[in-house]
Amino acid sequence: MNRNNFLKSILVGAFASKLDVSQAKSFILPADAFTLPELPYKYTDLEPNIDAMTMEIHHSRHHQGYVNNLNKAVSENSSAAGKSLESLVKNISKYNTAIRNNGGGHWNHSFFWKILSPKATTPSDKLQSMIVRDFGSLDKMQTEFNAAAGSRFGSGWAWVILQNGKLKICSTPNQDNPLMDIAEQKGTPVLGIDVWEHAYYLKYQNKRADYVKAFWNLVNWEQVEKNCKG
Repeated sequence: MNRNNFLKSILVGAFASKLDVSQAKSFILPADAFTLPELPYKYTDLEPNIDAMTMEIHHSRHHQGYVNNLNKAVSENSSAAGKSLESLVKNISKYNTAIRNNGGGHWNHSFFWKILSPKATTPSDKLQSMIVRDFGSLDKMQTEFNAAAGSRFGSGWAWVILQNGKLKICSTPNQDNPLMDIAEQKGTPVLGIDVWEHAYYLKYQNKRADYVKAFWNLVNWEQVEKNCKG
């Protein structure tokens, strides 16, 4: 076993062990329980930009962990019962830390999977015009976005949001997002990237910038445009 495979085996074991413990306590799920969304592509389809092992762990372990823990947190909080995920997120200040972290984790990842695509796409003329209007060019938007993703200390996300009809860039810590009523920069997310280490460490190790650069090869611009329309 070479060094990279040895490191991967340790990391996979650590991730699995940590998440299995959090999911160990089972309870009866209500009919309206949150569920893990299926991906519109296979774990292997985003290679070489994101490797299959990272995708499998990220989706089936990390995201599933957020879903499981959110359902548990909601079951223990009567004021959250029956609320939609979007309603929980938009009014997150009313709820406890468990709902904030896991509700944000579920919403953010559900959003993230949709804006990734193994098929190369480009912005439509309409979306390109919006980008030029608000950033000057697509290159300038990418540079600003990359800077936000790279400078987010620790775990978090970088976003392109629609705020008062204009595109802006911001970042959030942990599993927060711009929809939350506690966000410093509020708006509707149209594009986002997960910069938690679990999103890239198996392939890119500590080279977050390389992961962010590769991300642009996977952006589903058709979905980004749909997000702009609400």
